[in-house]
Amino acid sequence: MKNPLKNLPKKATKVYNAAEGVYSFKIVFVNVIMVATGTNEETNKPNWVLIDAGLKGYSKKIMRIAAKQFGEGNPPQAIILTHGHFDHIGTLKKLLKVWDVPVYCHRLELPYLTGRSAYPPQDPTVDNGLMAMVSRVYPTDSIDLGNQVFPLPASGEVPHMPNWVWHHVPGHSPGQIALFRESDRTLISADAFVTTKQESAYAVMTQRRQINGPPAYFTIDWLAAEQSVVHLERLRPEVVISGHGRPMEGSKMRKELRTLAHNFQEMAVPEHGRYVEQPATADERGIIDVPPPAIDNLPRVLAGIGLMAMAATTSFLLFSRSKRNSSNSSTSAKETRRKISERREDRPARRRTSSATSVTAGTNGTAKRKSAANKSTTEN
Repeated sequence: MKNPLKNLPKKATKVYNAAEGVYSFKIVFVNVIMVATGTNEETNKPNWVLIDAGLKGYSKKIMRIAAKQFGEGNPPQAIILTHGHFDHIGTLKKLLKVWDVPVYCHRLELPYLTGRSAYPPQDPTVDNGLMAMVSRVYPTDSIDLGNQVFPLPASGEVPHMPNWVWHHVPGHSPGQIALFRESDRTLISADAFVTTKQESAYAVMTQRRQINGPPAYFTIDWLAAEQSVVHLERLRPEVVISGHGRPMEGSKMRKELRTLAHNFQEMAVPEHGRYVEQPATADERGIIDVPPPAIDNLPRVLAGIGLMAMAATTSFLLFSRSKRNSSNSSTSAKETRRKISERREDRPARRRTSSATSVTAGTNGTAKRKSAANKSTTEN
């Protein structure tokens, strides 16, 4: 059977021109960013760099948007990773098969991009939102890019991105970085803070602009996360493009970022969770230690819901069976009463028939006797 939806036109992806030469667009719930960095003198096409690689399965979409923005057959000069979580590196291997370009990240992020270490486990207990609950199935495995990935220069310079500098902003991941262009105070904040409440499915769908702390279910060091937000707020950005949510700018953004930096514990840190009291620790080799998991009540709740569903199903089946039996019994009783009634009606009829027969027989006998007597008298 043919899929009737196959030939429907695809919804166009909205690409935001957030700042001069800076473009961002959403893939499901995470942003991919492209930055123009000048003009290639040989091809006369724009030079550009890709920031993060989105979710798995969207490599063609990224290449299609890149071709529209920068021309066909014009790969980026490099790919810069703000960090290596699954939603920021999903298309990376597919892209690298087409674009033979270097990948750069912070040295503390290398273990998760070279197959040496998995990330610490996610913490779905930090929030009751759907996105936090779904995070139970988010992968934390590393990928292995081999000799295609390199550490960023310690100087803070960003390869192939003149006028930009990188800032180490750990907390959400050990080697997370943000990118800042001082000339127009444009900040690519990664997931150090985001412009939507990423734990809420409703907020993710509506993309309501609001400065929030890092996505809580993947944040492994809340003290470091707070220090990172304070550091970025001190840069006094005018435009913000984060890993999740729409770009923000102006006084509203500055006020909300300042409020978050000054009230991070109250606004961003969960009341409970695996990493709230004790962070995970890591170095250049990967994860060293993680605290024990927090109490997760969801499996119990789901088990309770399952038992309730089973009980309800059993009760329904028993009730249905009882109802059928009752209906059958009622039908049998009615049938029995009908037959008895028919028998009662039939009995008097048989009696009347029998009486009539007897009367006829008696009358005939008397007549015969009279006839015989008369015959005898005549003969005499």
